[in-house]
Amino acid sequence: MDFEQARFNMVEQQIRPWEVLDPEVLDTLMTVQRERFVPEAFRNLAFADIAVPLPGGAAMLEPKLEAKVLQAVAPKKTDKVLEIGAGSGYMAALLAARADWVRSIEIDPALASLAAANLAAAGIENVIVEEGDGAAGWPERGPYDVIVVSAGVTEVPKAMLEQLKPGGRLFAFVGSAPVMVGQLITCTGEGQYSTENVFDTLVPALRVPAKSAFNF
Repeated sequence: MDFEQARFNMVEQQIRPWEVLDPEVLDTLMTVQRERFVPEAFRNLAFADIAVPLPGGAAMLEPKLEAKVLQAVAPKKTDKVLEIGAGSGYMAALLAARADWVRSIEIDPALASLAAANLAAAGIENVIVEEGDGAAGWPERGPYDVIVVSAGVTEVPKAMLEQLKPGGRLFAFVGSAPVMVGQLITCTGEGQYSTENVFDTLVPALRVPAKSAFNF
């Protein structure tokens, strides 16, 4: 498969028509090799407009959604970034190409290992993958300039918003089936936030720890 041609076609036929026109974002999509982060069994679908399956019932977001998120949060080279939901590591790789460093939190041990291995194989050194529950953020490394929640949540927890620096941007897929809204939340001042609905979509819900069957 001609990956470079497929990558070019992805940008021109999927990304641009979705109004992702920031030249830095398009350059990042052309530079970061998505095929490195797709399971081998699905590598021929690396640039298809689908959610590529991952182990444990997870999935990579469609390329156009990842591009839209990257354009919305607009990372800068000085930014400290938190990602909730590492998946295969590709979104972290896109963020890392634009930011100072990325801390990516993944609750599934197998996916955490997969993401870390993919990032290492791609030579990306400014991402650390942590295994853990990031549903309320990851305060020990905060505050952050950018937070990306790479899965659906019914609402953005207040505790996570409080981990944003003034001027910081948080992107999350908010709501439940059949429609979620991709929201960009900006911290406009201490304890103050503005919200922009960027697009409607539907993505898998963020995984949280299983509740015990026992009540004490």
